[in-house]
Amino acid sequence: MAAGKLEIDGLDHDLQVGPQPPDDLSRWAGRVAIATLVVVGILVTAVVVWEARLVLALLFTAIILAAALRPGVESLARRGVPRGIGVVLHYAILVALIGVGLWFLVPAATDQVQVALGDHELRQAAQQSTGIKHDILVAIDRKLSDLPSGSSLVDPAVEYGRKAFEVIIGIFFVLAASAYWIIERERAVDVVCSVLPRSKRKTVRDAWDLIELRLGAFVRGQAVLVALVAVVLSACFWAIGLPYWLLVGVFAGIVEIVPVIGPLAAGVVAVGVGLSQSVHLAVLAGLVVVGVRLLEDYVIVPRVLGHSVGLSPLVVLVAVTSVGIVLGGFAVILAVPLASILVTLIDIVIRDKDPAEEPAPSVLFPAKDLE
Repeated sequence: MAAGKLEIDGLDHDLQVGPQPPDDLSRWAGRVAIATLVVVGILVTAVVVWEARLVLALLFTAIILAAALRPGVESLARRGVPRGIGVVLHYAILVALIGVGLWFLVPAATDQVQVALGDHELRQAAQQSTGIKHDILVAIDRKLSDLPSGSSLVDPAVEYGRKAFEVIIGIFFVLAASAYWIIERERAVDVVCSVLPRSKRKTVRDAWDLIELRLGAFVRGQAVLVALVAVVLSACFWAIGLPYWLLVGVFAGIVEIVPVIGPLAAGVVAVGVGLSQSVHLAVLAGLVVVGVRLLEDYVIVPRVLGHSVGLSPLVVLVAVTSVGIVLGGFAVILAVPLASILVTLIDIVIRDKDPAEEPAPSVLFPAKDLE
């Protein structure tokens, strides 16, 4: 390396020309290596998360279920009931409610399915109609024809036994993980907070509590909405004489868990079934769906859900569409909880809101039981 003297303003300055010193090269190489490792680590993490997305989705579902059940379990714990027994009691009540619902619904729904499979009026109406009415009736008839009858359910059950087993395993995983999370939640929060600076611990704990309160309120509110929509629409469809009123009403209630898309699908199905009889009945079915939807938006939702997740309709629509495209149709039911978590973190981290001062939603539980 050449060296010399350069005189500027009467001062001598060392002038070095040539390759960098070995120390500079080693530092530069170390930075490149660290940056490369970080990029590789991010890519590997992304691949692992993508491959394990089903397990992560089940785990997230378990956390959401735990958030919905935890206020009740904590309320029992304050009365001397151990948390483990409280979780079992909640699961027993949940299973009992599902069993009672199936006991009431399955016989009538089975009869309507059998009638739909053996009724030729829909097929005749499809053949005699034209235009969009013809297309809708043909699609409904095709879907009904693809449904298995009660006597032919054994073979598909055997054929898809592995899928059924996987579903059962997934359900048990969600229930078990949810129970463990309720019981071990405080310890997990303490561990996470222990590695953080003391000045951040309270904010993290409050943010954690706020996120779980919003998720739990959303799940409980959605359960109430599903039941209300199914009952109200089934009764209205029966009153106007809509064929398969119970099937259509229950379907409308179930798809209520899918934001934006579910109610639209329920309306399309109701109108399509009404078209199998007459345009007049289809219009009545459409008006019933619209009326119940308006009642839900302006009366039921503000009173039941309120601002439990703190999301605008536009954010919900974008979240549902994005999650559906990236993760598939099943994951759309997780779109609103994911968006709620993201919005809450943005409010706390970027907008510098205090999570302790944010209003706590209290669906089905008084505010004091959520503290």
